[in-house]
Amino acid sequence: MGPGADKLFLELHGRPVIAHTWQAFDQAKCVDEIIVVVREGMQSAFTELAGKCGFKKRFVLVAGGTERQDSVWNGLGALSAGAKIVAIQDGARPCTSELLIAATIEAAQETGAAVAAQPVTDTIKESDDGKLIERTLDRSRLWSVQTPQTFRVEIIRRALSEVRREGVLVTDDTAACELIGQPVRLVAGRGPNPKVTRPEDLPYIELLLKHMKRGA
Repeated sequence: MGPGADKLFLELHGRPVIAHTWQAFDQAKCVDEIIVVVREGMQSAFTELAGKCGFKKRFVLVAGGTERQDSVWNGLGALSAGAKIVAIQDGARPCTSELLIAATIEAAQETGAAVAAQPVTDTIKESDDGKLIERTLDRSRLWSVQTPQTFRVEIIRRALSEVRREGVLVTDDTAACELIGQPVRLVAGRGPNPKVTRPEDLPYIELLLKHMKRGA
């Protein structure tokens, strides 16, 4: 988004991006509590946001870590003692539906781990130098993973403990499960579930949010 831009607080359809994401989980009947992992020093901004938006569910603010996996680890430490399933969500993915959240929870209850995903529809090329094509990959076997990434709590804790023990860097939580041989169920969503990453994403995601609010 460029230097100095906090994409979570960019306003889309009348609210910051993070407010739409938070609201999806606050309104989801399958979610009991919310842990919000934030940058150190941002706690007051998130507390103020929760008050303005009138969120109802119990929430806890936790300081993040150096890497994504460290932030997730910190968040897991704040779960209620009786929590059995945890759904891990990107704050910058505001269009996630309650239906998709519930579907990943159901799949994680059955398999132990699940992830929202979409089959790749574009032809995918591989390049070693970023300039010339080296080969074409078989897209019939490729999936683009999103969030929520949902797990039985004891499984993701064990997976991330192994990541920490081996000192490896993983780019998402399902990769930690791959490290311990834990199967992960792919859960295909019925609608778009984009993440705010670049400025050109904003008009599209705002349009999606408008349609979602209208029940379209």
